[in-house]
Amino acid sequence: MPTTRCNTSPIRVLMISDVYFPRINGVSTSIETFRADLAAEGIGVRLIAPAYPGHHRHKNEAAIWRIPSRRVPFDPEDRLMHWRALERTAHGLASEGIDLIHVQTPFAAHYAGTRAARRHRVPVVATYHTHFEEYIGHYLPALPRTLLKAGARRIAASQCNDLDAVIVPSHAMHQTLGGYGVKAPLHVLPTGIPLRHFGQGDGRRFRAAHAIAPERPLALFVGRVAHEKNIGFLIEALATAVKCSPDVLLVIAGEGPARLALQRQARESGLAGNIRFVGYLDRDGELTDCYAAADVFVFASRTETQGLVLLEAMAAGLPVYAQAEMGTRDILGAQRGAIIAPDDAVEFGMGLASLLGNRYQLDTLAADARDYAREWAAPARARQLAGLYRSLATANA
Repeated sequence: MPTTRCNTSPIRVLMISDVYFPRINGVSTSIETFRADLAAEGIGVRLIAPAYPGHHRHKNEAAIWRIPSRRVPFDPEDRLMHWRALERTAHGLASEGIDLIHVQTPFAAHYAGTRAARRHRVPVVATYHTHFEEYIGHYLPALPRTLLKAGARRIAASQCNDLDAVIVPSHAMHQTLGGYGVKAPLHVLPTGIPLRHFGQGDGRRFRAAHAIAPERPLALFVGRVAHEKNIGFLIEALATAVKCSPDVLLVIAGEGPARLALQRQARESGLAGNIRFVGYLDRDGELTDCYAAADVFVFASRTETQGLVLLEAMAAGLPVYAQAEMGTRDILGAQRGAIIAPDDAVEFGMGLASLLGNRYQLDTLAADARDYAREWAAPARARQLAGLYRSLATANA
C-alpha cells in the first residue's frame, strides 16, 4: 500500500462517471491519473462506472463497481448505465460511509451523485471536462445550432449550481462557466501527467510495425476521431504541407464517428498516401512508441477544456504545433516546447512543412517540451485535489 503523506485522517470519496476504460477519452484518462496518486494523499476512492460489452474485470479494478448499461442511440462508443442499478449502488456505497461524492460526467452520473449526496448529507463536487456547447451540434445536426447552444448553457448552469464546488481544467472554462451564470465555487485544477508512462517509447519499433521509413517526416495526431477535434482542418493543411515536403506523413491515432468521413476526405484530396489511420493504441505500449516515432504533434481542436494530449506529447519529448483555443491556451501560452499555429489551413500547412524541415528547431523544442511537461506532473495535481476534498469535508463536518 502507498504511504500516506499527510498526518490527517483518511478521506473516503465516491466517484461516479458515465465513462471509463476501456472507453478511451480524456475523462477516463483524468480519472485514472488522479486515482493512481490520491491514495498517497490519504484519499480512498471508490469508482462507479459503466460495464462495457466484452470487457473483463482486471485485478486493479478492486475498487471499481461496474453498472449494467445499454447502448446510447447515435453513439456506439458510449453506454447509458441502468438507472435503478446505478442508484442502488451509489446508495449502498454511500451507506458504508463516505465523506464526499465526486461526479465526473453530467449525465446519469450527475443525477445519481447529487441525489446520493443529498440523501447522505455529504458534499458533492464535479469536474467539468467537456465543453458541450461547442460540439453538441455535430451530434444533433437537424436542430438549430443556436437553440442547442442555449440549451447546453442552461443545463450546465443548472447542474453546476446544484454542486458544492466545480472543478475546471483551465482558466478558459472558468470564464465560460462564469459567463453561464454558475454561482458554485469554481476551482481551476488541470489533470496532471504520469511522466513515467511517456518517456520510454521505441519509435523505430513503431515505424517498422507500420512500414514507415525511418527518415520519413511524421506528424502525429492522437485523440478521438470526432468532428469536434477539427481533424478535417489538419487534412486541409496537409495538402499545403505536401507541396513543400511531398513525403510528409500524418498519422491519426484513435477511433471515433468521423473516421469514415475523414478517410473519404483524404482520398478525395489525393492524400491517401500521406495519411495513416492506426486506430486506438495501447497506452502502456504502442502509444508511447507512436509518440517516440513522430517528429511533431499537430492539433487544431477548438473545443478542448484542457488539451491533456498536448502534455502527453511533450512528456514524450515531442514538439507541439497547435492552435491555442479554449483550454489549450493554458498549456500553449508559455510557448515552451510548442509553437502556436495559425488558424488558416494554408498557413498552418506552410508552417508545418517549415518546422519539419528544421531538425535543429525540432530538437530544441523537444528538449524544452520535456522540461515543461515536468511542471505538470500528476502527483502535485493530486495533492491539490486532496486539499480541496479535505476542505469540503471539513466544512461539512
